[in-house]
Amino acid sequence: MSDSFFRRKADEIEARRQGRLPPGQALTNKFPVLHYGAVPPFNPLTWDFRVWGEVETPLRLSWDEFNQLPRTPLTMDIHCVTRWSKLETAWEGVSLRTLIEQGIIKPLPAAAYVLQHAEYGFTANLPLEVCLQDNFLLATHYEGQPITPEHGYPLRGVIGAIPGRDDLEVPYFWKGAKWLRGLEFMTRDRLGFWEQAGYHNEADVWKEQRYA
Repeated sequence: MSDSFFRRKADEIEARRQGRLPPGQALTNKFPVLHYGAVPPFNPLTWDFRVWGEVETPLRLSWDEFNQLPRTPLTMDIHCVTRWSKLETAWEGVSLRTLIEQGIIKPLPAAAYVLQHAEYGFTANLPLEVCLQDNFLLATHYEGQPITPEHGYPLRGVIGAIPGRDDLEVPYFWKGAKWLRGLEFMTRDRLGFWEQAGYHNEADVWKEQRYA
């Protein structure tokens, strides 16, 4: 066995000791690629990002316009339902909470859920209150570089655990959609792609809510 295996196991033991590794998870130093279907093409001249539903004014932004939005860095641990976890991942992108605080998006009072719409009709659902937490981001960059196509370029939702922040709900990583194209604000919850396939709707990593 290589030294890297023993280092990973030592890191895993320390992560468990610190309470950063949820039940049933194993630490990885890689970033596994997992998705359903092909990687979609990206054309910055035709790509757009939409916001609609329970908002005062629907929004449509071009790629250039999206990149003018305020930027937010975020470092967190991410946990996949397939049982791998990766610590200290560094992201950069757009905070939904910032967009709402600055009045760029104005949800109506009845808005309670958000459905992420991605390429090929893929969807992922979350309560609005979770999307407004510090651990949810509309990410364009990972570790200082644009997200790779396999990981969701040019835009993906990301959600994970911020060490020391026990006040945050932490769903599994699938609750952030790759190849994101829009957000639909809703009064009632609507199951996303994987939830319709039998995955747990809340997906709390600490409760091991993997399947319905």
